[in-house]
Amino acid sequence: MRTSSDGQYDLAVIGAGSGGIAAALAASRLGLSVLLIEAADVIGGTMVRAGINVWEMGAGTTGIPFDLYKRLKRLPGGVGIYSFGRHQSWPTEKGKVPFPGGELVPDPALHYRDTLQRHVPPGQVANEAYCRAVWHGVITDPDQYLRAVHELLAQTGQCTLLTSAPCVGVDCDADSLRSVRLADGSVIRARSFIDATGDAVVCAAAGCEMMGGQEPRSRFGEPGAPEQSTDRINGVTLVYRVTPAVTSLVESLPPEVPQKCWWRPSLPSVSAARLPSGDYMMNMLPTLEGREYLDLGPAAAYAEARRRVLCHWHFVQSNWPEFRSYRLSWIAPALGVRESQRVVTEYVLTQLDLMAGLSGQSHTDVIAIADHAMDRHGQGAALGEVRQPYGIPYRCLIPRGMCNLLVACRAAGFSALAASSCRLTRTMMELGQAAGTAAALADRLGVSLDQVPPDSLRSALREQHVQLEWPTPPELTAYLAQEDA
Repeated sequence: MRTSSDGQYDLAVIGAGSGGIAAALAASRLGLSVLLIEAADVIGGTMVRAGINVWEMGAGTTGIPFDLYKRLKRLPGGVGIYSFGRHQSWPTEKGKVPFPGGELVPDPALHYRDTLQRHVPPGQVANEAYCRAVWHGVITDPDQYLRAVHELLAQTGQCTLLTSAPCVGVDCDADSLRSVRLADGSVIRARSFIDATGDAVVCAAAGCEMMGGQEPRSRFGEPGAPEQSTDRINGVTLVYRVTPAVTSLVESLPPEVPQKCWWRPSLPSVSAARLPSGDYMMNMLPTLEGREYLDLGPAAAYAEARRRVLCHWHFVQSNWPEFRSYRLSWIAPALGVRESQRVVTEYVLTQLDLMAGLSGQSHTDVIAIADHAMDRHGQGAALGEVRQPYGIPYRCLIPRGMCNLLVACRAAGFSALAASSCRLTRTMMELGQAAGTAAALADRLGVSLDQVPPDSLRSALREQHVQLEWPTPPELTAYLAQEDA
């Protein structure tokens, strides 16, 4: 194993969001010297900086996500398993809207294994009864999540963190990276690299072919794709947090913020996740349309989203008196971006894979499974539940033509429709875990990343309790039952 004393690492992971953290953790646990690089001043990605604290229900999220969950259970108010509370689609009284969206409520009777299914099998319908019985996810406190991540990374003794370090360029050959350049002028060299930046800035700088917007139906043969390509991307959110207060009042608006919605006919609904502490994390769905975000640019988009948050909170307090006993305590410092550009990889996952499911796919290199709906947040494309979990091949992490670079984030090799399903936090962690494990195997076997044997990678992931089959194998069920160990 090489050391980092001369600036040379076994693995450099650029981007410390969900995929990057899992990649660094997996690789460093397997003995590699890892440098984890983050452009922002804190690691954690949208979980921490954008307040995206809900891990939605989903198959296949049993590896590092479960490790993080177990660590969070040891921290005060760190985590809970939720059921649905009130919902605007399920009125308790005829004609009465009981909530300004959907409420997620911690349920102490539930366990992590209860969060591992989203899909709606044939013959079932995603009605209220089904959703209440089957759909449970994880609510985390962002501050405690950050603490848990630091603890797990520190335990390895193999991972070095570098924050406030944007990547501004790369030095590469035709099929491999030699180094990445950071904004402070430093040069990072490694045998292998993982791009987990969300926007795939490393892959783009290396000249990899990129995709953006919605692909035309002719490109992948997806029935839900538009006839012609579009520049639409998924919606963007700005999460805010509200805290219980002693007195009851409607907080005043700044004079520059109108009381009525100015950007659409009515205010969007909110996903309100109640933390174990009693606070709510409020996620207006969406706060900005994807095209608005691109047109405004990051700084102006954030300023506009913040105005909309203040308007939304005033509306909620004005129309649901229970929220007058809460105070706005935090607005996330970063937007939650669901989609940007994506990388053309050795295989691109499409809607056809989602429709086929594991029983209809023939991939021999599946390294993660997922089963979330195709969800474009009003951006105009197919929307629907899948009928069984589907597999994500390792080739979706290999930029086409590259041999020592992987991509493990929402910018991996997915069509726009596939990305709308598999972009969720825990699935990104599974991609990161696969990428970090692949880097360790490549180092051990003396091969390039694109030559890692799929069977060896899948075996190594199973040893780390990653679910690659459905239904859940008995041995994995038994392992998950020990969540307090």
